[in-house]
Amino acid sequence: MSKIRVYELAKELDITSKELIAILKDEFGIEVKNHMSVVEDEDAALIKELLTGKTETTAAVETAVGDEKKTPSIVEVYEEILSEEVNKPVIKPKKKGRKDEKDELEGTSASDSIEIGDFITVKEFADKLGKPVNEVIKALIFSGVMAGINQEIDFETATKAAAKLSVSIRKSKEESLGIEEDETEDLEDINMVKRPPIVTVMGHVDHGKTSLLDAIRKAKVTESEAGGITQHIGAYTITLNGEKITFLDTPGHEAFTAMRARGAQITDIVILVVAADDGIMPQTEEAINHCKAANVPIVVAINKIDKEGANIEKVKQELTEFGLVSEEWGGDTICVPVSAKAKIGIDDLLEMVLLTAEMKELKADSNRRATGTVIESKLDKGRGPLATLLVQKGTLNVGDSILVGSTYGRIRAMFDDKQKKIKSAGPSIPVEVLGLSDVPVAGDKFHEVKDEKTARGMAEARKIKERSQLQSSVRVSLEDLYSQMKEGKIQELPIIIKADVQGSIEALKGSLEKLSTDEIKVRVIHNGVGAITETDISLATASNAIVIGFNVRPDNNAAALADKEKVDVKTYRIIYNAVDDIRAAMIGMLMPDIKEVIQGRVEVRATYKVSAIGTIAGAYVLTGKITRNSEIRLIRNGIILVETKLASLKRFKDDVKEVAAGYECGLSIEKFNDIREGDIIEAFVMEEVKRKAL
Repeated sequence: MSKIRVYELAKELDITSKELIAILKDEFGIEVKNHMSVVEDEDAALIKELLTGKTETTAAVETAVGDEKKTPSIVEVYEEILSEEVNKPVIKPKKKGRKDEKDELEGTSASDSIEIGDFITVKEFADKLGKPVNEVIKALIFSGVMAGINQEIDFETATKAAAKLSVSIRKSKEESLGIEEDETEDLEDINMVKRPPIVTVMGHVDHGKTSLLDAIRKAKVTESEAGGITQHIGAYTITLNGEKITFLDTPGHEAFTAMRARGAQITDIVILVVAADDGIMPQTEEAINHCKAANVPIVVAINKIDKEGANIEKVKQELTEFGLVSEEWGGDTICVPVSAKAKIGIDDLLEMVLLTAEMKELKADSNRRATGTVIESKLDKGRGPLATLLVQKGTLNVGDSILVGSTYGRIRAMFDDKQKKIKSAGPSIPVEVLGLSDVPVAGDKFHEVKDEKTARGMAEARKIKERSQLQSSVRVSLEDLYSQMKEGKIQELPIIIKADVQGSIEALKGSLEKLSTDEIKVRVIHNGVGAITETDISLATASNAIVIGFNVRPDNNAAALADKEKVDVKTYRIIYNAVDDIRAAMIGMLMPDIKEVIQGRVEVRATYKVSAIGTIAGAYVLTGKITRNSEIRLIRNGIILVETKLASLKRFKDDVKEVAAGYECGLSIEKFNDIREGDIIEAFVMEEVKRKAL
């Protein structure tokens, strides 16, 4: 018996898949999971008969009854409901004029308190108070602060000075400066319009991510452009059947997670590219874990189906191991066979992306101040700072003033993905802008504000705030896990596990997940074999996770990033120690007695075999120092091979107590001779620390 998919039936009936799913459930009692589910032909025929026209019986009854009383069909009932919703009168919020905004900013009558932000210049403070500047400076001096007319003071200082002048002040919110709009508009669906989905492509190296993006671009963008197209801005928009899709041309889970770490959740859908002749690889697994951590839907593109050795069913089988079950196998993951090289299945893939977007009902308010995210930025010698912005809400126009992190500016010009000048851009549209004061950071949010003066003031205030908060960023760590649990700050402990072999990962993962309680759930969001890398630290930053290494160490870049982002990285040689530490942290009993202090890292540059002694390494001290009494661990490709002590340490022919960074040395290791060029020797000491009182 043949079948038809829900989205195909919806297309025939000229209604959306979501409406058809509701009709099937409410009117016919047919449960379907999503738009990719199938309906039997008999049921489909009955539905078509009932929804597209009246049956002969119904027509006969209506003819007998006449025009006095007509029985509406189901589709007419739905159309009536929809028309009522569409035609329902919408009370639009009254837009603030310049006078209203000025009143809101400049405060109030004499009976009300003055409203200021976190920071304000002395001159602006005097203007708000309606007092002479020298009188305000005098009040500041009596408060113990020496400040000039153009110097900024914080809210606490302003409060003290205002008290001296018998004036009360209160802190204003950023909303009053137009940086954030009232989100109740979004909740009430006022001015909400459909927006294009934003798509990122991920997958393993050499599986065809770039080829697929090129195939989509050439098929859907270049064909309409005389002389082709040159990509400039890291994002572009295509059109399929009158619907737009925005692609981020910065694929890869590292860029994806780096943006998410900065609070920029901009991707709506991820296309996961898997080669049909290669299957799931380590980077594919990482991409899946990153998407799940971000709760972003995945559409799988099984690429290279035209190659010899391609096995689509094998790929689907491997995907099930990661919880991605194809709909053909009864799951809800869309899998589309494609060939980027032969241009096979490109339209099918894009159609599935549009259907996934339709189910998500992506909408945005275009009639408001623009907000969005920086995708890329650079400094152009001729044009100055350039930034690629992705508008997420509102409409951005040439001449608007924007605030981007601690950068600001007035937009002098905007260019689309084809480098054509445009005057405005709505939701989900990427644009390149000129006019910023500095190069912003990718992943920063931008906000449209009322004028450039406001933007400049807020940018300066943010710089001061960032400097003051730089040292106060709080992340979850085992030492303070119990206190954060009690304060209700965390209900879940995300963990990233890296180990030397897969067997250790499975054992450690199983043991840790069993520690979950009613108060806190232990969840392993990613695991992998090999050294702890920058990617792991980025994911931990974005997810506020703890990184556990078993028989592996972080590389230099990862260690530096972990220190900068204050990510808790724990390394173990025994599984039970890791489990005991997590358990003790959860019940508030973790009181470390001994702390490991890394002294330095040494790289082996050459090896010499001496019959009476063994292997001697010619080495170079990269960082810190190495001492004769140091405990050392030898690391190869991020994996710890041995932990022991030095047998000897020399400079030229002389025995020495220590060798500092930047110098060469010769060394040998106790009872270990398998030293190779490129090995890293990490020197460390164990120090006692005071026990913390509970």
